[in-house]
Amino acid sequence: MIETGNQSERAILIGLIYPGQDEHQAIEYLDELSFLTETAGAEPVDRFLQRLPLPDPKTFVGSGKIAEISAYVAANKINIAIFDDELTPGQLRNIENALGCRVLDRTNLILDIFARRARTSHARTQVELAQYQYLLPRLTRMWTHLERQRGGIGLRGPGETEIETDRRIIRDKIALLKEQLKKIDKQMSTQRKNRGKMVRVALVGYTNVGKSTIMNLLSKSDVFAENKLFATLDTTVRKVVIGNLPFLLSDTVGFIRKLPHDLVESFKSTLDEVRESDLLLHVVDISHPGFEEQIKVVDETLKDLNSGGKPMIIVFNKIDSFTYSAKDEDDLTPVLKENYSLDDLKKTWMASDKNHKTVFISAKRKENINEFQNLLYNEVKKIHITRYPYNEFLFDNGM
Repeated sequence: MIETGNQSERAILIGLIYPGQDEHQAIEYLDELSFLTETAGAEPVDRFLQRLPLPDPKTFVGSGKIAEISAYVAANKINIAIFDDELTPGQLRNIENALGCRVLDRTNLILDIFARRARTSHARTQVELAQYQYLLPRLTRMWTHLERQRGGIGLRGPGETEIETDRRIIRDKIALLKEQLKKIDKQMSTQRKNRGKMVRVALVGYTNVGKSTIMNLLSKSDVFAENKLFATLDTTVRKVVIGNLPFLLSDTVGFIRKLPHDLVESFKSTLDEVRESDLLLHVVDISHPGFEEQIKVVDETLKDLNSGGKPMIIVFNKIDSFTYSAKDEDDLTPVLKENYSLDDLKKTWMASDKNHKTVFISAKRKENINEFQNLLYNEVKKIHITRYPYNEFLFDNGM
């Protein structure tokens, strides 16, 4: 969380370069952490990277690096140090003592953004449960911390509770929230059953790839869409008709690298829309330099949800923002990914991915939408006919 004054809090970002990882990839990770920080309302001022085989058990980075960061914090009026991995309670305490400023890890930052984005009671309950589960093992450190600092990034929701709250009360609160979510899950499950046997299509993808924009485009609705991470937390379901074919389309929470486990568990009912769907639209931001890794993150998350084998269309979005560096003909160095043109990528993905259909669009500028709708129509029709074989005659005759 960020203080509500005119001046946003100043943050530094800290990450590690692990064995087998190049510096360019580590920089991309900090770019994402920077976007998360901005989404939460803080100002990323500088960043620090260190190459280590494993995080230091005491201070995450080495003693020399923590001293360097401490000097920078003191000289530049830094409010928050944000780490790109989850920190142990001991690391949090040691780092905070060394730096003399607030310390957040990636998990806490994501939880804070979810707390800001939660609009319905359902989403707020899910986020609150995840926050309490994160807070419980860190309780001793958090209370002394909260005693001298109210509000601010990373402390929305349960972080603002009274100081005397103890572990027993938090455990009771966790149990209560779980019971509330069970009731909500049951209600939502009933709602899904009441939708009948219409074909169900779910939009999935990394956060901020344009799922909500595609939802608005296909369903002619007005789902909240914004160029920030996790703009959508609550699942939205709309009836869509393409040609003579109706189906249900759901927009789900975006995935992200190192998505906190507690959040995945808390958002079970939301993610059930993915588990129970007949077809997935995996939306990819092709303009993002790390889009291939984002695809892997989404695929791994889908496997965790037992949804990895579902029929899927890969929708490469934001072709209007795609850029590449043309390679000089006299340059004999190997062609890198950034030298691929959009046509190169189309040929590569359409030829290599035999398991899924692919389409390239710009939802924002409505480019290539007819091809997308035709592909979606044909894939939904295949599923619909297997469910209602007698309808095949109607489709063949354009009825």
